[in-house]
Amino acid sequence: MRVWGQRGSSTPRTAARWGRRLLWCLAGLFVLTVLPGALGAVAVAQDGATGQSRIDGVAWMNVRDSFGVALADYTYISDKGGLFDPGATVVWTIVGLEFVGYMVIVTSAIWFIGFVLSFAWLDFFANALRGTAGAFADQLATPSVLITAATIGAFFVAWFIVRGFHARAVIQTVTMLAVAVLGPLFLADPLATALGSDGLLARGRDVGLAVATGLNGSTNRNPDLAVSTLQGDMADNFARRPVQVWNFGHVVDNQSTCAAAWSSGVTSGDTDRTQRALHACGDTAAAAAAAHPSVGQIGTGLLLLVSAALLLLFAVVLSYRLMRAALDAVMQGFLAIFGFAAGGFVFGPTQTFLIRNLVNSGIAAARLCAYTVFVGVYLLFLGNLFQQARGQVLAVIVIAAVVETVAILQFGRLSKGLTRGSDWMANRFSLTIQGARGGSGGTALGMGGGGKSSGGGSGMGAVASLAALNTVNASPLTAWMAGRTVNPLSPLAFGKMRNDRVNVATADSRLEGHQWKALARQNWRLLARREGDEWGGIDTELGLARALKYLDNNRVPYQHMSAVLLDAGASHSSINQALRARSARNETRSRNPYGFAPLQKAVASGNGVINHAGTDAQAAFAAQAVADADSLARHTLAPDPGAQLDSGFIARVEQHWDSDRALRANISPDEWNSVGRATRTAIAHRLATDHYTIARAFSDNPTSANRDSLMASVKRLANLDHTVPESGLDPWDV
Repeated sequence: MRVWGQRGSSTPRTAARWGRRLLWCLAGLFVLTVLPGALGAVAVAQDGATGQSRIDGVAWMNVRDSFGVALADYTYISDKGGLFDPGATVVWTIVGLEFVGYMVIVTSAIWFIGFVLSFAWLDFFANALRGTAGAFADQLATPSVLITAATIGAFFVAWFIVRGFHARAVIQTVTMLAVAVLGPLFLADPLATALGSDGLLARGRDVGLAVATGLNGSTNRNPDLAVSTLQGDMADNFARRPVQVWNFGHVVDNQSTCAAAWSSGVTSGDTDRTQRALHACGDTAAAAAAAHPSVGQIGTGLLLLVSAALLLLFAVVLSYRLMRAALDAVMQGFLAIFGFAAGGFVFGPTQTFLIRNLVNSGIAAARLCAYTVFVGVYLLFLGNLFQQARGQVLAVIVIAAVVETVAILQFGRLSKGLTRGSDWMANRFSLTIQGARGGSGGTALGMGGGGKSSGGGSGMGAVASLAALNTVNASPLTAWMAGRTVNPLSPLAFGKMRNDRVNVATADSRLEGHQWKALARQNWRLLARREGDEWGGIDTELGLARALKYLDNNRVPYQHMSAVLLDAGASHSSINQALRARSARNETRSRNPYGFAPLQKAVASGNGVINHAGTDAQAAFAAQAVADADSLARHTLAPDPGAQLDSGFIARVEQHWDSDRALRANISPDEWNSVGRATRTAIAHRLATDHYTIARAFSDNPTSANRDSLMASVKRLANLDHTVPESGLDPWDV
């Protein structure tokens, strides 16, 4: 049963696995067929006035081939079939949708590359960037900042002279002079070098375009026309020739008359006229292929879609690299403002940071030149490849896809090599300025570690840039320039600055408060020791109970009680028992508003002794009873020495005070109210004094007899405590 169960359980898993595979196959089929068709359905628009079919979704890009035909006007020349030839209709429909999808992708990729190479995108925000950089430089490059930075740089010169490094002192002096001379020129328009019409980026782009167009056989040196030429070559290689091979099985441009016929035909949008023109020019094979579409053209379209996807990926990679190089140059220009305003005068990482900014700006122009030349070589190779392909459709498509893949990978290697060169140049310049003698393997201050960390493309170049930026951020000079804000580039810098200023302003008050608290703790400690010594020391139950009572009287916070008593010399276990007894007293005492608080505490602690007799806490509860009895005795008034006492009333109270019923039966409230205060006070004083003596006796000698005496004394106190006004005045009412 177990084996069959296992085999049966594997069947659903197998079915699920095959289901996933089928889903992936359907998704791939969708991407290769339905998605291009959807693109085609969205992009195609019919102009009813002229009858011309064009792809309006990409017509605004105005990408044209070298014959001047707009790619948006391209049409797949094929017999559309009809009611009596449904197969041709199906083939024409599928191929037509693939064709439009292919043209949308290819046209977008070619336009994207041309748009990036033309630098039109940078013009959108060049003025805003230059204005922002100028305003930032005006705020940063103030005379006070320059004087401060120059003073710090002069300190290094003096230090080198004192240490005997005269060569370094000379190099540092020359560097400061160079920064002082070049700084005003740079700070007048910080991004002119990068974004100006004669800037590094424009020069690098122009040189690269000149080389690229020259490789493709053009002698034109106008950058705008060069971009248009590159777009035309790409349109021929990726749109015109592949479409002709796809449509007719060969390139019709090999015959000039057929090329003109095809161009005029697709421009007019009349497919029938194009077929007749191709037949008239002598290319009967092309006319036959158009008249009899085959299912194989669907497969050819799928392969072309894959090639177009790789072309689009290549365009995205190229555009990313070019845009990043240009924006890196802009960022380096912003960062160089710090160097020319202050950092370039200070020896060490800040000077290295400025050098890296300048070197990286030059390398950005070199990147643009190298990338553009790379595109020229790439297009030259593909152009020759398509020209030599002739009728070998599959070969040219597969090889072009491979070439595009290799080109994408080579872009990464080229970028890594340029990054390594940038780091090497910046390091060598910095070593020279710093007067290092470490040879070619040395690393300048501010350049970070060597090895892989300095390799281009490993991701550590960005880390090195962040390290240099962190050096500027952590500089005291930067903090002074940012309004006394430490690490001003940190996200919470200004909040931390305000917090630090408040801390500085209140430091004296907080220090004084800490000193007062220290004095209070010392006072508590001395108080606990002094009061504990009155009853045998803090290490005894009686001394601990007395110390705890006086600490409470002095309003010592409860959370500090244990610490104070421990510091005074008490043990952990005795403190726990003492706090337990005091807590039990507080929880069980009566809180009647008509009662006498010391009396209520004495009764509660006395009952606590009775309840905990024979336990390990008996001594602590007995000590608490003594402390409360002492408090009752001290807070109970004694009668005046010459006062007249009602001895008979006192005798009657003493006769019945062991029973609450007897007291109520024999002494009425009126009698309590009419008897003199001295008489009541005499009764209270005797009871309080006797209770303290009895409680102390039980604490010193906890025998059964002493416990019974304590119980009787507690009952007397409770019997004489009138908790309601109707009972009359009690002995403690004064």
